Amino acid sequence: MESTGNSSKFLGGLLVAYVVLFVVCAVNPVDRTTWFAENLTVWIILALLIGLYLGGVRFSKLAYGLMFVLIYMHTIGGHYTFALVPFDWVSDLFGFSRNHYDRVAHFSVGFYAFAIAEWLWNKRLVANRFLLFTYPVFVIATVAMSYELVEWYYAAQSNAADAMAYLGSQGDIWDAQKDMLADTLGALTATALFFLVHKPRFEQKEEVSLGKQ
Repeated sequence: MESTGNSSKFLGGLLVAYVVLFVVCAVNPVDRTTWFAENLTVWIILALLIGLYLGGVRFSKLAYGLMFVLIYMHTIGGHYTFALVPFDWVSDLFGFSRNHYDRVAHFSVGFYAFAIAEWLWNKRLVANRFLLFTYPVFVIATVAMSYELVEWYYAAQSNAADAMAYLGSQGDIWDAQKDMLADTLGALTATALFFLVHKPRFEQKEEVSLGKQ
């Protein structure tokens, strides 16, 4: 694990890059109401990360880098609305009829599982590899479900145009379910990456004692 100073400088660089991106994307967004709603999510995430940092909870550079993928993508999505982000090169490459920028952004939500696993491991809060792998995935899946409820509530309280711009479902009736699947797949990928990078090891007696319970 790298030193706290290195990750602190890296986090500062990520925040500076975000500020630049935010300023650029704040100019003439496609829909100002949607821009505010999408950026509100980003501001909440940033407030949590900064609050954790000030409270002494620090992560590795890789964890911070993974978490900021969503922050950057969400900021860009707020400018264009997720359905209208210029993503044609991906659609053309794979022959998609739908803009899947939102799916990629949802996949990046799962990247937060890396930081969760890292925190659990550093604090030794789980007793074996199974819990260390599954707990972060379940946390992300729960957050994904909760966010879909927030989207549903926002859409129900808004006019049709604002609701469609915010949801970005593009006519897909299974959009919420596919978004949650993308979140969960991202979490599985991130947690697997954590195990590959950090190679967490448990004392054999901990594994045995857990099995006897």
